[in-house]
Amino acid sequence: MPNIETALKALGIELPDAPKPLGNFAPYLIDGTDLFISGQISIDPNGRVITGRLGEEVSIEQGQEAARCCAIGLLARAKGALRDLERIDRLVKLGAFVNAAPGFAAHPQVVNGASDLMVAALGAEKGTHVRFAVGSSSLPANAAVEIEAHFRIQA
Repeated sequence: MPNIETALKALGIELPDAPKPLGNFAPYLIDGTDLFISGQISIDPNGRVITGRLGEEVSIEQGQEAARCCAIGLLARAKGALRDLERIDRLVKLGAFVNAAPGFAAHPQVVNGASDLMVAALGAEKGTHVRFAVGSSSLPANAAVEIEAHFRIQA
């Protein structure tokens, strides 16, 4: 199985530096063999927040791209925490919040943008995970999507 950095390169992804937190909280926490990463909002490769509400000004396809950008942010944060992505044994769980208009119900389709990237980058064995995907009436910075992660890592 190719390593994670090689897989990311094949996908045309260069991880950005991990962003600074927008509040008074830890951006990540390592507890034994668990790495918890605080929610990462949808930030595009140019450093701009992807904003808007799904079901209004943001399409499902744009939401999937926003979720993909969240996954890239999660991997960037993991690299900052671990220094080496190969310490990841598996992605355990994603928790996703979608900035959604009333009546919007395609949250799982949107979050597939993140899940698909994680499986592509980590491989099916390490990247297949459990998750939740819920709608929210607003998110920080009016982000379209915010996702948190729980990884199992090598100690």
